[in-house]
Amino acid sequence: MQRFVALLAVLAAFFSVPAQASDACSVLAARVAHLPAGPGFLTSYPTAPAGPLQNTAFLYGNALSAIALTGCGDVKDGARIGDAILVALDHDRYWHDGRLRNSYAGGHADKPVKLAGWWDKTQNRWMEDQYQVGSDTGNMAWAMLALLVLDKAGAGSRYRDGALRMAKWVDTQFDTRAPEGYMGGTFGDQPQPTVNRWKATEHNTDLAAAFTLLAAATGDAHWRRRADTASALVLAMWNSACGCFESGTTEDGSTRNTTLALDAQLWPLLAIPAARSRADTAVKTAMERMGLRGGFAYGGGRSGLWTEGTEQGALTMKLLGRTKDAQALSAATEKNRAPDGGYFAADTTMSTGFDLQTDVRQRRVYYHTPALAPLAWAALAEQGFNPFTATRALPR
Repeated sequence: MQRFVALLAVLAAFFSVPAQASDACSVLAARVAHLPAGPGFLTSYPTAPAGPLQNTAFLYGNALSAIALTGCGDVKDGARIGDAILVALDHDRYWHDGRLRNSYAGGHADKPVKLAGWWDKTQNRWMEDQYQVGSDTGNMAWAMLALLVLDKAGAGSRYRDGALRMAKWVDTQFDTRAPEGYMGGTFGDQPQPTVNRWKATEHNTDLAAAFTLLAAATGDAHWRRRADTASALVLAMWNSACGCFESGTTEDGSTRNTTLALDAQLWPLLAIPAARSRADTAVKTAMERMGLRGGFAYGGGRSGLWTEGTEQGALTMKLLGRTKDAQALSAATEKNRAPDGGYFAADTTMSTGFDLQTDVRQRRVYYHTPALAPLAWAALAEQGFNPFTATRALPR
């Protein structure tokens, strides 16, 4: 019998599926349990080799994990990540104006907070990725959402106060070029990073939700107005001929970027009440143009199944009342479970269709490697917890 059990474990590892697949909430909680005591960041790609992704804790994935843990009923573990976000807010090596970096070093949140990086043997020096040290407004929005979800769950007013400080920095990225909305943020390190002047449907969706929660938490009508403006930009990106939300604008702030992206179709449905009328068409477009192997690809190129996006689809379908579709999508991601119970980012090397900002000669890709964000989205889909509203429902 022992030999049989051992053989099952070997076969499970070989086929990239754990012998006894745990629910995503439990796996996520186990990741937090392995952190040193106190505030900490979870590594986004735990098996990444030496280089830009090793021991990198992306802000988005960690904020998403804090929300997912809260949705799982595990506020205590979610707060450990929330506390790490507050440490980063107060103890950056340079910035003290309310902004956060796109990533940090995984592990305990030290003071000053450590940034991810690697030793380049060729150049014989320490290197940091210029995207990672920058500050995307969308990532800031996710950090705000995480803190506001914790505040709403009763974890403490310090999370609301931290979200307010971040919102005031994000407001410096507001752009009056038509259509009004929020620019992409900054790229590169201090003291003078490049300002990304494009506007993203995804970022403005995130901010519409974060400002809505902030307005409710603070009673400040300014954030309600900002939520409405960010929502208006997203709705302006609807292309009736395509039956899709376009991905935003180019650097001039007004020319439309027509690259098709899955999150730009699904997230508005989860975050913006007025987008509900587009749900049937946007979902149909996603299924027809980005559907792949029972799940979803990142974009129209369909170069691989995107695990995170497929679970985003599962959550969206569940909240739309399309239970069978939700179950089918989650079943597709089960084929992409990693040996530790988590999930691979994609079932193969998958292009997003967007340029890599650190090297525009290359496309941004996802790899067949264990990743944090799909695990968090799987937990949200299991619980039917909407990260944009902190409820188990679509926005109203």
